[in-house]
Amino acid sequence: MERIEKVVAHILNITRTEAKALLREKRISSSGRILSAGDKIEPTEDKILLDGEELSFRDKVYIMMNKPKGVISASEGRGEKTVVDILPENMRHKGLFPAGRLDKDTTGFVLITDDGEFAHNILSPKKHVEKTYVALLDKPFTDEVKLGFEQGVELSGKKCLSAEIKSLSDDNKTAQVVIRQGMYHQIKRMFMSYGIRVLELHREKIGSLELDLSLNPGECRYISENELKQICETYTNL
Repeated sequence: MERIEKVVAHILNITRTEAKALLREKRISSSGRILSAGDKIEPTEDKILLDGEELSFRDKVYIMMNKPKGVISASEGRGEKTVVDILPENMRHKGLFPAGRLDKDTTGFVLITDDGEFAHNILSPKKHVEKTYVALLDKPFTDEVKLGFEQGVELSGKKCLSAEIKSLSDDNKTAQVVIRQGMYHQIKRMFMSYGIRVLELHREKIGSLELDLSLNPGECRYISENELKQICETYTNL
């Protein structure tokens, strides 16, 4: 059981003082009863309403962002703008960090969370969670490149896990690439080992969950429970 002001503050990402103000205004209810500061509830079981609208309790936070260029995948940027910096004010919960990094000039799906165990599971190479990208290349990739990716490209003396590549264009200059690990600049370095430069890179999927196409660059939304299960099933079923 938790004090209602603590739960409301957590859900709305406001201070407890602000939560108590809502309670004094008799705007918070549960099971048909107006709640007051100090009342206790079970946040994962009891329905909590603000002005008659149900509030969704999240013990942990999971956010999908369409990362724009020029923003770094970090919680602190040391003078540079981060994915956490560009979150809407009402979504800036404590302890948030990106689960995995995209290069500054890479766009697409970044998952922002405060759940360390979850982040470890989707990032660990041992879990083999797929990350799917679209790469725009300066020259066509060949069958040799495709075979090399499948066998595992060697980078700085370390062999990458098998990766998949398929063409999305007639000229083989637009490729979909699926990797299961996240080495530094991995996809760019894999192509460069064959003399191919990546001009643009966009992550479109983590596990089986695709980036919401309605999100413009820089926009984000919470991930639903069903969507979260889509990612978790990727590693729990291994």
